[in-house]
Amino acid sequence: MARKPADQTVSREEIIMAAAEVLRRNGYEATTMKDIAAEVNLTAASLYHHFRNKDALLLAVLEGGIEHVIQQLEPVALEEKPVVEKLKQMIAVHIVNLANNPAVGAAFVFEIRALMNMRIPPRNGGQFGQEDMDAFIEKRNKFFAQRDYFEKLFRDVIQEGIDRGVFRKVDVAIVTKALLGAHNWVGVWYRPDGRLSGQEIADIMADTFLRGLAL
Repeated sequence: MARKPADQTVSREEIIMAAAEVLRRNGYEATTMKDIAAEVNLTAASLYHHFRNKDALLLAVLEGGIEHVIQQLEPVALEEKPVVEKLKQMIAVHIVNLANNPAVGAAFVFEIRALMNMRIPPRNGGQFGQEDMDAFIEKRNKFFAQRDYFEKLFRDVIQEGIDRGVFRKVDVAIVTKALLGAHNWVGVWYRPDGRLSGQEIADIMADTFLRGLAL
């Protein structure tokens, strides 16, 4: 089948999701722009019209995942409601999102270190000019700030439960990392045809952690 030119027949979102799938199968180091292009039936040259290299694509995968889940988590975290109900709903939002987009979830487990350790300018694919490089660094820094904010939403709710006398006193930072670490691995082992749905897994996770936090 002939490859498509760099036109509007393939959307940015389709390319990002294709990149997430290829990264999940091959891993960051083994993935090439040619692999990602083939996933959406583009030529590699055409793919460069959308993204400068695979580092930019990895960042786009992670950006999209964190922005999407924050949009859903933030209203729950800031809502005036019982803290147990709030944390349970936040756990459900996160895990259901991971179950619906397991390739993106897997990138947060396996590929985020590649972004953290990335040499500047990135070495893969098209060369960055100074303006492109500055924009990439700014986007990368913004992503890590968003990731910290995402974690803070959970930390603040757990601390709220402690302050209200609903949760026992714990090391909030460590408990939050344990909670989110358990969540993130759902993107690795979850299977759509498995015996439990994303919501059912979320219910089990919430019950486990809420029991651990209970006085």
